[in-house]
Amino acid sequence: MKIEVMEKTPQKILTPASGFLEGYTHSLNPYIGCAFGCSYCYVRQSPVGLFRKQEWGTWVDIKRGVKEKLEKELLLLRKKGKPITIFMSSSTDPYQPVEHKEQVTRAVLEVMADVKPDFLFVQTRSPLVTRDIDLLARLGDKVMVSMTIETDLDEVRKRFSPAAPPIPARLKAVGQLREQGIPVQVAIAPALPFSDAFPSKLAQLVDRICVDDFTGDGSGGKRTNRLKIGERYEGPEKEQWYAGNVQERVWMKLREVFPEDQLILSPEGFMPPNKEH
Repeated sequence: MKIEVMEKTPQKILTPASGFLEGYTHSLNPYIGCAFGCSYCYVRQSPVGLFRKQEWGTWVDIKRGVKEKLEKELLLLRKKGKPITIFMSSSTDPYQPVEHKEQVTRAVLEVMADVKPDFLFVQTRSPLVTRDIDLLARLGDKVMVSMTIETDLDEVRKRFSPAAPPIPARLKAVGQLREQGIPVQVAIAPALPFSDAFPSKLAQLVDRICVDDFTGDGSGGKRTNRLKIGERYEGPEKEQWYAGNVQERVWMKLREVFPEDQLILSPEGFMPPNKEH
């Protein structure tokens, strides 16, 4: 699929956080739009996704001038003595394909490596994040990378998010981050059908898992229903993985392998450390 790429020069880079992200002071989206275009993405039914009147996943806007603007914004917040906790990103993936060339996210991290926020949460589903291990390492315990891995079955991934990175590559990236001492969690968000071996695979890589289902779409599952995600399940999958309390059922599967203190239910698993409980 051909992706329409345009450029934007925003007035500000940091956006005051609200709603789901109320535990943060700001959100930061290096891009507008997302080429991964996951079928269940809640942004499809948000103002960002609907305003453009183009199919979500077919367009991306590159933000220009981010480095200089972000540095000024961070220094001003520091001068005012304001706390700075940042969620990156809330309505795009900071490591989608265009980042290979444009490196907007890397530019953002270069700034934050020098003018450090109190905490940065990096949410992605792309192994490209490992490219920036050098900058993430400079943030020390002020950063956490959250890698979305909804399933260990790549055939399921292809059904729900065919343009997203393959599952094996994501699992490998998590291991690389952990080996380099970067704080990392796996977000099973939303939980899709996975094999009985999935918990054990994760236990070899991480000691922190965030569990979510489609009720985490910002509207208690209503956005997902409008997207007709239920039609993508095959055979008995829908009853087992879409109906009822999927989050609780996944939690119980993970508890067979993980101690309870390593499992966190959404939304707490996406909050800054001091906001988890």
